[in-house]
Amino acid sequence: MAGADILTTDIITLGCRLNAFESEVMRANAARAGLADAVIVNTCAVTAEAERQARQAIRRARRDRPGAKVIVTGCAAQLDPAKYAAMPEVDRVLGNEEKLDLASYQSLGRADTPAVQVADIMAVKETAPHLIDGFDGRARAFIQVQQGCDHRCTFCIIPFARGNNRSLAMGAIADQVRALAATGYREVVLTGVDICSYGADLPGNPTLGQLVRRLLKAVPELDRLRLSSLDPAAMDDELFKALAEEERLMPHLHLSLQAMDDMVLKRMKRRHSRDDAYQVAERARALRPDIVLGADLIAGFPTEDETMHRNTLDAVRELDLVHLHVFPYSERDGTPAARMPAVDVPERKARAAELRAAGDANRAGFLDACVGQVMPVLIERDAMGYSPQYAPVRLDASAAEGSVVTARITGVADGTLLGTAV
Repeated sequence: MAGADILTTDIITLGCRLNAFESEVMRANAARAGLADAVIVNTCAVTAEAERQARQAIRRARRDRPGAKVIVTGCAAQLDPAKYAAMPEVDRVLGNEEKLDLASYQSLGRADTPAVQVADIMAVKETAPHLIDGFDGRARAFIQVQQGCDHRCTFCIIPFARGNNRSLAMGAIADQVRALAATGYREVVLTGVDICSYGADLPGNPTLGQLVRRLLKAVPELDRLRLSSLDPAAMDDELFKALAEEERLMPHLHLSLQAMDDMVLKRMKRRHSRDDAYQVAERARALRPDIVLGADLIAGFPTEDETMHRNTLDAVRELDLVHLHVFPYSERDGTPAARMPAVDVPERKARAAELRAAGDANRAGFLDACVGQVMPVLIERDAMGYSPQYAPVRLDASAAEGSVVTARITGVADGTLLGTAV
Protein backbone atom coordinates (compact mmCIF):
# COMPACT_ATOMS: atom_id res chain seq x y z
CA MET A 1 0.00 0.00 0.00
CA ALA A 2 2.87 2.37 0.71
CA GLY A 3 4.07 2.13 -2.90
CA ALA A 4 0.57 2.84 -4.18
CA ASP A 5 0.39 5.93 -2.00
CA ILE A 6 3.67 7.28 -3.40
CA LEU A 7 2.66 6.93 -7.05
CA THR A 8 0.36 9.94 -7.01
CA THR A 9 0.41 13.48 -8.33
CA ASP A 10 0.20 16.09 -5.60
CA ILE A 11 -0.54 19.74 -6.30
CA ILE A 12 0.67 22.52 -4.03
CA THR A 13 -1.35 25.69 -4.61
CA LEU A 14 -0.02 29.09 -3.55
CA GLY A 15 -1.70 32.47 -3.96
CA CYS A 16 -5.08 33.47 -5.29
CA ARG A 17 -8.44 31.84 -5.90
CA LEU A 18 -7.73 31.74 -9.63
CA ASN A 19 -4.74 29.53 -8.86
CA ALA A 20 -7.05 27.29 -6.82
CA PHE A 21 -9.32 26.87 -9.86
CA GLU A 22 -6.39 26.25 -12.18
CA SER A 23 -4.96 23.63 -9.84
CA GLU A 24 -8.15 21.62 -10.30
CA VAL A 25 -7.76 21.90 -14.09
CA MET A 26 -4.18 20.66 -13.72
CA ARG A 27 -5.28 17.83 -11.43
CA ALA A 28 -7.76 16.64 -14.07
CA ASN A 29 -5.23 16.96 -16.91
CA ALA A 30 -2.54 15.11 -14.96
CA ALA A 31 -4.99 12.27 -14.29
CA ARG A 32 -6.07 12.12 -17.95
CA ALA A 33 -2.43 12.01 -19.04
CA GLY A 34 -1.65 9.20 -16.59
CA LEU A 35 0.95 11.32 -14.79
CA ALA A 36 2.08 9.59 -11.60
CA ASP A 37 4.70 10.15 -8.91
CA ALA A 38 4.87 13.90 -9.40
CA VAL A 39 4.48 17.11 -7.42
CA ILE A 40 3.18 20.22 -9.18
CA VAL A 41 3.89 23.53 -7.43
CA ASN A 42 1.51 26.26 -8.64
CA THR A 43 3.32 29.43 -7.62
CA CYS A 44 2.37 33.04 -6.85
CA ALA A 45 4.43 36.18 -7.53
CA VAL A 46 2.34 38.98 -6.04
CA THR A 47 5.06 39.78 -3.45
CA ALA A 48 8.68 38.84 -2.74
CA GLU A 49 7.37 36.83 0.21
CA ALA A 50 5.15 34.83 -2.15
CA GLU A 51 8.19 33.89 -4.22
CA ARG A 52 10.13 32.94 -1.09
CA GLN A 53 7.28 30.64 -0.10
CA ALA A 54 7.31 29.14 -3.61
CA ARG A 55 11.00 28.28 -3.38
CA GLN A 56 10.46 26.86 0.09
CA ALA A 57 7.59 24.68 -1.17
CA ILE A 58 9.71 23.39 -4.06
CA ARG A 59 12.55 22.38 -1.73
CA ARG A 60 10.13 20.71 0.66
CA ALA A 61 8.48 18.83 -2.21
CA ARG A 62 11.84 17.38 -3.26
CA ARG A 63 12.70 16.49 0.34
CA ASP A 64 9.35 14.80 0.99
CA ARG A 65 9.10 13.08 -2.40
CA PRO A 66 12.73 12.37 -3.44
CA GLY A 67 11.79 10.14 -6.39
CA ALA A 68 8.95 12.24 -7.78
CA LYS A 69 9.06 14.65 -10.71
CA VAL A 70 8.84 18.22 -9.46
CA ILE A 71 6.98 20.47 -11.90
CA VAL A 72 6.87 24.22 -11.24
CA THR A 73 4.30 26.50 -12.79
CA GLY A 74 2.23 29.60 -11.98
CA CYS A 75 3.03 33.31 -11.98
CA ALA A 76 6.54 33.13 -10.51
CA ALA A 77 7.51 30.49 -13.08
CA GLN A 78 5.99 32.53 -15.91
CA LEU A 79 7.93 35.66 -14.93
CA ASP A 80 11.34 34.03 -14.45
CA PRO A 81 11.37 30.46 -15.79
CA ALA A 82 15.17 30.30 -15.92
CA LYS A 83 15.46 30.96 -12.19
CA TYR A 84 13.18 28.06 -11.33
CA ALA A 85 14.66 25.74 -13.97
CA ALA A 86 18.06 26.34 -12.36
CA MET A 87 16.88 25.02 -9.00
CA PRO A 88 18.31 21.50 -8.56
CA GLU A 89 14.98 20.29 -7.16
CA VAL A 90 13.04 21.17 -10.36
CA ASP A 91 12.48 18.79 -13.30
CA ARG A 92 10.09 20.86 -15.45
CA VAL A 93 8.82 24.44 -15.67
CA LEU A 94 5.45 25.21 -17.28
CA GLY A 95 4.05 28.66 -18.06
CA ASN A 96 0.61 29.89 -17.07
CA GLU A 97 -0.85 28.99 -20.47
CA GLU A 98 0.96 25.65 -20.76
CA LYS A 99 -0.11 24.47 -17.31
CA LEU A 100 -3.74 24.29 -18.48
CA ASP A 101 -2.95 22.30 -21.64
CA LEU A 102 -3.43 18.52 -21.51
CA ALA A 103 -0.60 18.10 -24.04
CA SER A 104 1.87 19.53 -21.52
CA TYR A 105 1.28 16.56 -19.23
CA GLN A 106 1.11 14.00 -21.99
CA SER A 107 4.57 15.02 -23.18
CA LEU A 108 6.32 15.06 -19.80
CA GLY A 109 7.61 11.52 -20.08
CA ARG A 110 9.21 11.98 -23.52
CA ALA A 111 12.94 12.48 -23.83
CA ASP A 112 12.52 15.28 -26.37
CA THR A 113 10.32 17.38 -24.08
CA PRO A 114 12.09 20.62 -23.16
CA ALA A 115 12.64 21.25 -19.47
CA VAL A 116 11.12 24.73 -19.83
CA GLN A 117 7.81 25.23 -21.64
CA VAL A 118 6.89 28.91 -21.19
CA ALA A 119 5.46 30.96 -24.07
CA ASP A 120 4.93 34.73 -24.35
CA ILE A 121 1.81 35.27 -22.24
CA MET A 122 1.25 38.72 -23.76
CA ALA A 123 0.65 37.07 -27.14
CA VAL A 124 -2.29 35.03 -25.82
CA LYS A 125 -5.58 36.52 -27.03
CA GLU A 126 -8.22 34.07 -25.78
CA THR A 127 -8.96 31.97 -22.72
CA ALA A 128 -10.44 28.53 -23.25
CA PRO A 129 -13.15 27.27 -20.90
CA HIS A 130 -12.02 24.44 -18.63
CA LEU A 131 -14.78 22.20 -17.35
CA ILE A 132 -13.95 20.45 -14.09
CA ASP A 133 -15.95 17.95 -12.05
CA GLY A 134 -15.43 19.60 -8.69
CA PHE A 135 -12.95 20.70 -6.09
CA ASP A 136 -10.93 18.45 -3.85
CA GLY A 137 -12.31 18.76 -0.32
CA ARG A 138 -14.31 21.94 -0.83
CA ALA A 139 -17.99 22.80 -0.50
CA ARG A 140 -17.45 25.99 -2.50
CA ALA A 141 -16.14 26.04 -6.06
CA PHE A 142 -14.15 28.77 -7.79
CA ILE A 143 -15.02 29.50 -11.42
CA GLN A 144 -12.75 31.44 -13.77
CA VAL A 145 -14.66 34.09 -15.71
CA GLN A 146 -11.72 36.04 -17.10
CA GLN A 147 -7.94 36.04 -17.25
CA GLY A 148 -5.30 38.76 -17.36
CA CYS A 149 -5.45 42.53 -16.85
CA ASP A 150 -5.25 45.53 -19.19
CA HIS A 151 -4.34 48.00 -16.43
CA ARG A 152 -0.83 48.85 -15.31
CA CYS A 153 -0.81 49.74 -11.63
CA THR A 154 2.70 50.89 -10.79
CA PHE A 155 3.25 48.28 -8.07
CA CYS A 156 1.90 45.24 -9.91
CA ILE A 157 3.78 42.60 -11.90
CA ILE A 158 0.81 40.28 -12.38
CA PRO A 159 -0.29 41.49 -15.88
CA PHE A 160 3.11 40.34 -17.14
CA ALA A 161 2.50 36.90 -15.62
CA ARG A 162 -1.12 36.61 -16.74
CA GLY A 163 -1.32 38.62 -19.96
CA ASN A 164 -4.05 40.97 -21.09
CA ASN A 165 -7.76 40.76 -20.26
CA ARG A 166 -9.52 37.76 -21.82
CA SER A 167 -13.09 36.78 -20.91
CA LEU A 168 -14.99 33.52 -21.14
CA ALA A 169 -18.34 33.38 -22.90
CA MET A 170 -21.41 33.47 -20.64
CA GLY A 171 -22.63 30.14 -21.96
CA ALA A 172 -19.40 28.34 -21.05
CA ILE A 173 -19.50 29.81 -17.54
CA ALA A 174 -23.14 28.77 -17.10
CA ASP A 175 -22.29 25.24 -18.26
CA GLN A 176 -19.54 25.01 -15.66
CA VAL A 177 -21.74 26.32 -12.83
CA ARG A 178 -24.61 24.04 -13.84
CA ALA A 179 -22.29 21.01 -13.82
CA LEU A 180 -20.92 21.87 -10.37
CA ALA A 181 -24.42 22.45 -8.95
CA ALA A 182 -25.42 19.03 -10.31
CA THR A 183 -22.61 17.39 -8.33
CA GLY A 184 -23.75 19.03 -5.09
CA TYR A 185 -21.89 22.32 -4.87
CA ARG A 186 -24.07 24.92 -3.16
CA GLU A 187 -21.82 27.97 -3.63
CA VAL A 188 -19.74 29.23 -6.54
CA VAL A 189 -17.18 32.05 -6.42
CA LEU A 190 -16.55 33.96 -9.64
CA THR A 191 -12.86 34.65 -9.92
CA GLY A 192 -10.20 35.99 -12.25
CA VAL A 193 -7.39 38.53 -12.28
CA ASP A 194 -9.66 41.57 -12.83
CA ILE A 195 -13.26 40.37 -12.89
CA CYS A 196 -14.74 43.88 -13.18
CA SER A 197 -13.20 43.99 -16.68
CA TYR A 198 -15.25 40.94 -17.63
CA GLY A 199 -16.75 41.16 -21.12
CA ALA A 200 -14.82 44.15 -22.46
CA ASP A 201 -13.31 41.87 -25.12
CA LEU A 202 -16.50 39.95 -25.96
CA PRO A 203 -19.11 40.75 -28.64
CA GLY A 204 -21.62 43.23 -27.24
CA ASN A 205 -19.32 44.05 -24.29
CA PRO A 206 -21.35 42.37 -21.54
CA THR A 207 -20.54 43.47 -17.99
CA LEU A 208 -19.87 41.58 -14.79
CA GLY A 209 -23.28 42.64 -13.49
CA GLN A 210 -24.99 41.26 -16.58
CA LEU A 211 -23.06 38.02 -16.17
CA VAL A 212 -24.19 37.70 -12.55
CA ARG A 213 -27.86 38.29 -13.36
CA ARG A 214 -27.90 35.96 -16.38
CA LEU A 215 -26.00 33.28 -14.50
CA LEU A 216 -28.44 33.26 -11.57
CA LYS A 217 -31.34 33.10 -14.00
CA ALA A 218 -29.75 30.33 -16.08
CA VAL A 219 -28.82 28.16 -13.06
CA PRO A 220 -31.73 28.46 -10.59
CA GLU A 221 -30.47 25.38 -8.72
CA LEU A 222 -27.38 27.28 -7.51
CA ASP A 223 -27.95 28.42 -3.91
CA ARG A 224 -25.17 30.97 -3.45
CA LEU A 225 -22.99 33.11 -5.69
CA ARG A 226 -20.00 35.02 -4.40
CA LEU A 227 -17.55 37.40 -6.09
CA SER A 228 -13.79 37.71 -5.65
CA SER A 229 -11.97 41.08 -5.50
CA LEU A 230 -13.71 43.98 -7.25
CA ASP A 231 -12.23 47.15 -8.69
CA PRO A 232 -14.29 50.02 -7.20
CA ALA A 233 -13.68 52.07 -10.36
CA ALA A 234 -15.40 49.54 -12.60
CA MET A 235 -18.45 48.19 -10.76
CA ASP A 236 -21.32 48.55 -13.23
CA ASP A 237 -24.94 49.53 -12.54
CA GLU A 238 -26.19 46.01 -13.25
CA LEU A 239 -23.92 44.66 -10.52
CA PHE A 240 -25.43 47.04 -7.97
CA LYS A 241 -28.90 46.11 -9.22
CA ALA A 242 -28.07 42.43 -8.73
CA LEU A 243 -26.85 43.18 -5.23
CA ALA A 244 -30.19 44.78 -4.42
CA GLU A 245 -32.45 42.20 -6.08
CA GLU A 246 -30.68 38.84 -6.02
CA GLU A 247 -30.72 37.19 -2.60
CA ARG A 248 -28.49 34.42 -3.90
CA LEU A 249 -25.70 36.93 -4.53
CA MET A 250 -23.95 36.94 -1.18
CA PRO A 251 -23.86 40.21 0.84
CA HIS A 252 -20.06 40.35 0.89
CA LEU A 253 -17.96 42.61 -1.34
CA HIS A 254 -14.17 42.54 -1.31
CA LEU A 255 -12.81 45.77 -2.82
CA SER A 256 -9.39 46.19 -4.39
CA LEU A 257 -8.70 49.53 -2.69
CA GLN A 258 -4.91 49.25 -2.12
CA ALA A 259 -4.85 52.68 -0.41
CA MET A 260 -7.24 55.43 0.68
CA ASP A 261 -5.12 58.52 0.15
CA ASP A 262 -5.58 60.32 -3.17
CA MET A 263 -1.88 61.07 -3.74
CA VAL A 264 -0.90 57.47 -3.06
CA LEU A 265 -3.69 56.23 -5.31
CA LYS A 266 -2.46 58.54 -8.09
CA ARG A 267 1.11 57.27 -7.71
CA MET A 268 -0.19 53.70 -7.74
CA LYS A 269 -2.00 54.57 -11.00
CA ARG A 270 -5.27 53.34 -9.57
CA ARG A 271 -8.46 54.45 -11.32
CA HIS A 272 -10.48 55.37 -8.22
CA SER A 273 -10.20 58.15 -5.68
CA ARG A 274 -10.85 58.07 -1.95
CA ASP A 275 -14.26 59.64 -2.54
CA ASP A 276 -15.09 57.05 -5.21
CA ALA A 277 -14.51 54.25 -2.72
CA TYR A 278 -16.72 55.91 -0.12
CA GLN A 279 -19.49 56.28 -2.70
CA VAL A 280 -19.26 52.59 -3.64
CA ALA A 281 -19.51 51.58 0.02
CA GLU A 282 -22.46 53.90 0.68
CA ARG A 283 -24.31 52.74 -2.44
CA ALA A 284 -23.79 49.07 -1.60
CA ARG A 285 -25.00 49.52 1.98
CA ALA A 286 -28.07 51.49 0.88
CA LEU A 287 -29.03 48.66 -1.49
CA ARG A 288 -28.11 45.78 0.84
CA PRO A 289 -28.12 46.83 4.51
CA ASP A 290 -26.72 43.47 5.68
CA ILE A 291 -23.65 43.71 3.45
CA VAL A 292 -20.13 43.31 4.81
CA LEU A 293 -17.13 44.90 3.10
CA GLY A 294 -13.55 43.76 2.84
CA ALA A 295 -10.52 45.19 1.08
CA ASP A 296 -7.00 44.63 -0.20
CA LEU A 297 -4.56 47.22 1.15
CA ILE A 298 -0.85 47.94 0.65
CA ALA A 299 1.02 49.49 3.58
CA GLY A 300 4.10 51.65 3.10
CA PHE A 301 3.83 52.28 -0.62
CA PRO A 302 6.77 54.39 -1.89
CA THR A 303 6.47 58.10 -0.93
CA GLU A 304 3.68 57.34 1.58
CA ASP A 305 4.12 59.56 4.63
CA GLU A 306 2.42 59.33 8.00
CA THR A 307 -0.49 61.57 6.96
CA MET A 308 -1.16 59.46 3.87
CA HIS A 309 -1.05 56.30 5.97
CA ARG A 310 -3.47 57.87 8.47
CA ASN A 311 -5.92 58.58 5.66
CA THR A 312 -6.02 54.87 4.84
CA LEU A 313 -6.22 53.91 8.51
CA ASP A 314 -9.12 56.33 9.07
CA ALA A 315 -10.94 54.88 6.06
CA VAL A 316 -10.65 51.34 7.43
CA ARG A 317 -12.48 52.51 10.53
CA GLU A 318 -14.99 54.83 8.84
CA LEU A 319 -15.95 52.30 6.16
CA ASP A 320 -16.08 49.52 8.77
CA LEU A 321 -13.96 47.17 6.63
CA VAL A 322 -14.29 43.73 8.18
CA HIS A 323 -12.31 41.37 5.94
CA LEU A 324 -8.86 42.86 5.29
CA HIS A 325 -5.97 41.53 3.23
CA VAL A 326 -3.04 43.78 4.18
CA PHE A 327 0.38 43.54 2.57
CA PRO A 328 3.48 45.58 3.40
CA TYR A 329 4.65 47.01 0.06
CA SER A 330 7.01 44.65 -1.74
CA GLU A 331 9.29 45.80 -4.57
CA ARG A 332 8.77 43.97 -7.86
CA ASP A 333 11.57 44.33 -10.40
CA GLY A 334 10.34 45.87 -13.62
CA THR A 335 7.55 47.95 -12.05
CA PRO A 336 7.59 51.79 -11.87
CA ALA A 337 6.98 51.78 -8.11
CA ALA A 338 10.24 49.91 -7.54
CA ARG A 339 12.07 53.05 -8.75
CA MET A 340 10.18 55.43 -6.43
CA PRO A 341 11.58 56.64 -3.06
CA ALA A 342 11.00 53.76 -0.66
CA VAL A 343 9.55 53.67 2.84
CA ASP A 344 11.79 51.80 5.29
CA VAL A 345 10.83 48.13 5.60
CA PRO A 346 10.27 48.24 9.39
CA GLU A 347 7.91 51.21 8.89
CA ARG A 348 6.00 49.33 6.20
CA LYS A 349 5.52 46.43 8.60
CA ALA A 350 4.46 48.74 11.44
CA ARG A 351 1.87 50.44 9.23
CA ALA A 352 0.58 47.06 8.04
CA ALA A 353 0.19 46.01 11.68
CA GLU A 354 -1.83 49.16 12.40
CA LEU A 355 -4.14 48.51 9.48
CA ARG A 356 -4.62 44.88 10.50
CA ALA A 357 -5.38 45.91 14.09
CA ALA A 358 -8.07 48.33 12.89
CA GLY A 359 -9.53 45.60 10.67
CA ASP A 360 -9.44 43.13 13.56
CA ALA A 361 -11.37 45.59 15.74
CA ASN A 362 -14.02 46.00 13.02
CA ARG A 363 -14.22 42.24 12.62
CA ALA A 364 -14.64 41.71 16.35
CA GLY A 365 -17.48 44.24 16.44
CA PHE A 366 -19.17 42.59 13.46
CA LEU A 367 -18.93 39.11 14.99
CA ASP A 368 -20.28 40.32 18.34
CA ALA A 369 -23.26 41.88 16.53
CA CYS A 370 -24.05 38.50 14.96
CA VAL A 371 -24.79 36.87 18.33
CA GLY A 372 -28.48 36.08 18.58
CA GLN A 373 -29.02 36.16 14.82
CA VAL A 374 -30.26 33.21 12.75
CA MET A 375 -28.38 32.64 9.50
CA PRO A 376 -27.75 29.97 6.84
CA VAL A 377 -24.32 28.37 7.16
CA LEU A 378 -22.65 26.48 4.32
CA ILE A 379 -20.78 23.58 5.96
CA GLU A 380 -17.31 22.90 4.62
CA ARG A 381 -15.94 20.31 7.04
CA ASP A 382 -16.03 19.20 10.68
CA ALA A 383 -19.16 21.24 11.51
CA MET A 384 -17.34 24.38 10.28
CA GLY A 385 -18.77 26.66 7.62
CA TYR A 386 -19.40 30.21 6.46
CA SER A 387 -22.27 32.66 6.73
CA PRO A 388 -23.45 34.71 3.72
CA GLN A 389 -21.19 37.55 4.94
CA TYR A 390 -18.25 35.11 4.94
CA ALA A 391 -17.99 34.87 8.72
CA PRO A 392 -16.64 31.51 9.95
CA VAL A 393 -19.18 29.52 11.99
CA ARG A 394 -18.62 26.43 14.13
CA LEU A 395 -21.73 24.41 14.99
CA ASP A 396 -22.13 22.46 18.22
CA ALA A 397 -23.11 19.28 16.35
CA SER A 398 -21.93 17.54 13.22
CA ALA A 399 -23.44 18.43 9.83
CA ALA A 400 -22.96 17.05 6.36
CA GLU A 401 -20.24 18.67 4.27
CA GLY A 402 -21.83 20.81 1.57
CA SER A 403 -25.13 21.20 3.42
CA VAL A 404 -26.65 24.57 4.28
CA VAL A 405 -27.72 24.61 7.92
CA THR A 406 -29.91 27.29 9.50
CA ALA A 407 -28.14 28.19 12.72
CA ARG A 408 -28.69 30.49 15.67
CA ILE A 409 -25.47 32.25 16.68
CA THR A 410 -24.82 31.77 20.40
CA GLY A 411 -21.38 33.29 20.87
CA VAL A 412 -17.92 34.09 19.56
CA ALA A 413 -14.64 32.31 20.28
CA ASP A 414 -11.22 32.95 18.74
CA GLY A 415 -12.65 34.94 15.84
CA THR A 416 -15.26 32.31 14.98
CA LEU A 417 -19.02 32.42 15.49
CA LEU A 418 -20.54 29.60 17.55
CA GLY A 419 -23.92 28.30 16.49
CA THR A 420 -26.57 25.65 16.96
CA ALA A 421 -28.88 24.30 14.28
CA VAL A 422 -32.52 25.42 14.53
